[in-house]
Amino acid sequence: MSALTSLLEKVENAKELDFGDIFSRSIELFKKVWLQGLVILLLTMAMMIPFYIIMYLPLIAVGVFDPDTLQQGGEPNLAILVPFYLLMIVFTFFAVIISFALKSAFYRICKFKDFNEASKDDYFYFFKKPYLGKTIKLASMTFGITLIATLLCIFPVIYVVVPVALMNVIYAFNPEISASDVVNIGFKLGNKKWLITFGLMIVAGFLAQIVGMIMCFVGVFVTAAFGYLPAYFIYKDVIGFDEQNLIDEIGAAVE
Repeated sequence: MSALTSLLEKVENAKELDFGDIFSRSIELFKKVWLQGLVILLLTMAMMIPFYIIMYLPLIAVGVFDPDTLQQGGEPNLAILVPFYLLMIVFTFFAVIISFALKSAFYRICKFKDFNEASKDDYFYFFKKPYLGKTIKLASMTFGITLIATLLCIFPVIYVVVPVALMNVIYAFNPEISASDVVNIGFKLGNKKWLITFGLMIVAGFLAQIVGMIMCFVGVFVTAAFGYLPAYFIYKDVIGFDEQNLIDEIGAAVE
């Protein structure tokens, strides 16, 4: 039986999931991984700084030294603004790649913490040579899916946010399968468990924001990763982990 067939079969035969159980386990796991979640967020922001400087600095310079250039006959100067918006799309694409890779690494760390296994926190695991190409390809596919859904209107976006989120965790634990297979499984699992996944994502994200704001707003950076954890437990409960692969990964991490 191929890996894809096995994964799809597990999705098809998925048991009923309990909202409260997944939510409570997410809280418990968050206590173990909040620091790693904060590091992931800070790394994402730090890696994007050069892109933001390249994108915004020329526009700011033009606005400061020759503000009339941004307008033409009382109207916005499209000759400048159109390239800027195109650059914004390009840099958003790079942001998606960085976020996708780091979030996938975060899920690997979550698994080790969940199983109380000793391992180093390898935040750049999916930037390494064996995975970088597939990481870029998958990030491109999720970026394209989200962009198309956005252009179609708000309802398609609400739908695809679930499978796209699940693609991240599926890739984290099945990096050997093709990018198209990850997308396929993401939509299959998303369709199968859309309502509970969407509900958990909304509640977890909302709670993370509220608690973060109570912690003088800076706490949002600490609590942000809590919103990622329900997807981990949905994957764990529906597909689960191959014990031998887990042992191999732990051994590789220790080495």
